[in-house]
Amino acid sequence: MSGLTVPVSTADHVQGSLDAPVVLVEYADYQCPYCGEAFSLVKRLQQRFGEGLCLVFRNFPLVQAHPQALPAAITAEYAADHGRFWEAHDALFRSQQQLGEVVYRELMRELGLPEDGLAAAMDDSNSLLRIQRDIESGMRSGVTGTPSFFINGELFQPRQSFEELYDAIVQATAKRN
Repeated sequence: MSGLTVPVSTADHVQGSLDAPVVLVEYADYQCPYCGEAFSLVKRLQQRFGEGLCLVFRNFPLVQAHPQALPAAITAEYAADHGRFWEAHDALFRSQQQLGEVVYRELMRELGLPEDGLAAAMDDSNSLLRIQRDIESGMRSGVTGTPSFFINGELFQPRQSFEELYDAIVQATAKRN
């Protein structure tokens, strides 16, 4: 079993407490259909486990297969620079079938963020640094596709469906209590 080589920290995109009994790290691509499927499941898991589950999101755009994965990740990171990462994250997954410049501009308007700043971020190599760090940490941790999940630092690989995450989180919670 592979482990998470780059520990979770406050530098990550975190929803919940890093001291929660279960820390779920997800490496994902905004254009990946399987990530879109997992998105709704993760939302349900967050509701079900509440404060017992901490979600950490790391970018892993598969640019060869998904041409909008990197621009979407840059859009999310631009929103993060303005304290609006999770709103952008959720909106990008909900708009997954329409990802593109129109969606990104519309999202900036909805979030009240400057569209020209996003355009600059798309062309700025600095905006790629965080995404590249996420990709590299994923590769060092054994991530080969998306979505990839780590539960309390251990790689979780479902045998048949993402729904198996529920049982794995229950088991991890029991181990911590």
